[in-house]
Amino acid sequence: MTETITSHKADRATAAAPSLGGLGLFTVLLAAALPLIDFFIVNVALPTIGHDLAASEAVLELVVAGYGLAYAVLLVLGGRLGDLFGRRRLFLGGMAAFGLTSLACGLAPSAWTLVAARVAQGAASAAMLPQVLATIQAATSGPRRAKAMGLYGATAGLSMVAGQILGGVLVAADVWGTGWRSVFLVNVPVVLVGLFLAARTVPETRSQHPEPLDGPGTVLLAAALIALLAPLTEGRAAGWPLWTWLSLAAFPFVAAAFYAVERRADRKGRTPLVPPSLFGLLSLRRGLVIIVPFSIGFSGFMFVIAVALQQGAGLGPVGAGLALVPMAVAFFFVSLAGPRLVARYGTRVVTAGAAIQGVGVALIALAAWRSWPDLGLLELLPGAAIAGAGQALQLPVVFRIVLSEVPPARAGVGSGVMITTQQSALALGVATLGTLFLSLVPGAGMRDALVTTLLVQLAGVALTGLLSLRLPRTIS
Repeated sequence: MTETITSHKADRATAAAPSLGGLGLFTVLLAAALPLIDFFIVNVALPTIGHDLAASEAVLELVVAGYGLAYAVLLVLGGRLGDLFGRRRLFLGGMAAFGLTSLACGLAPSAWTLVAARVAQGAASAAMLPQVLATIQAATSGPRRAKAMGLYGATAGLSMVAGQILGGVLVAADVWGTGWRSVFLVNVPVVLVGLFLAARTVPETRSQHPEPLDGPGTVLLAAALIALLAPLTEGRAAGWPLWTWLSLAAFPFVAAAFYAVERRADRKGRTPLVPPSLFGLLSLRRGLVIIVPFSIGFSGFMFVIAVALQQGAGLGPVGAGLALVPMAVAFFFVSLAGPRLVARYGTRVVTAGAAIQGVGVALIALAAWRSWPDLGLLELLPGAAIAGAGQALQLPVVFRIVLSEVPPARAGVGSGVMITTQQSALALGVATLGTLFLSLVPGAGMRDALVTTLLVQLAGVALTGLLSLRLPRTIS
């Protein structure tokens, strides 16, 4: 009799377990694409925004930096709130807020209004995006989870390239006379479709043992990220005033205080915002280390190539965007083969991807050196396609590795930490490689500055390949 009751309970638990179907997966991946597209879509629209709203370079930097800062600072908190109050609830609320703030961006009457709307849009993204990975972790298992994580990584990588392409096309198309505003307004119908689908297909999941919010940890993490990212993203446009150097000097101390507070809370049995024990997971720790140089190189390349092609090679927004199409196409198709390759060769796929990407970046540098200033789609095609294929063998796999051992109860925290690392590294890439490139242009010229920056990125690709050798050979 006892065995029968136990069996019935197990059956009910199994039946009650949340499951993410195909349409639900499509919906959360659609939501995952939106914040990343919006990080890059603005790059090619900035000159038009500056002219239309009479915005200075420093204010235009804030249009980009305000979004990125709010996004990065609030991601871990967004993941914790999803664990606490329900991921579907936060997902729907974050998506609705993203649509409203996109509308506010598209209707902004002044530059500072646009900056404020972009900050709010970044906060909405931080509420929505962590729930995507957390829902996949909690509502899938086995081969279905591996496939879903592979598709998430493919979506993330493709979105970052597609954002810049889409931005160029929309600005040039000047849909109904909206000009640059269309890069934000295009989100609104997409969000409406997403909300309709999500309400019907995304299951509710939450931690079985909700953990209270960590006020001191939240404040210190936000302070540490702002101290690092604000001066790096705004310093060049502002002329590197004193506050930027003071902020950078304060960063290690604030970061150390954050770690000490989190460690103390962990030891006392409380629940910190980012549990230090989470970094005891080898796969998570080493995967995060790889995400940093990869994302720095990726975003730095996207920024530099956009400037070089438009200001140096004389291409318009559409031409500069179309030059990246081979990279996007190669990324998409190769990423689809990723799960099968990982099943056969393990995480050495990441090492092979870094080697292939290195060849692609070297070919792009060679094309720039030999063909400048006649640099366009045909000249970049071989290198861009090969680099895109190499990137596709790295990013989706590393995402799977990072979250492979995170327990479902902490899926929101784990995904928040991973996306925060990625987002911070994306901002660092624009700040570091972008600043290097723009600093070299006056003395060395556009071609030599581009080639030098690409060679620095190539060193980062080599570092990623070496770090990948320390990954666990298989993914659990």
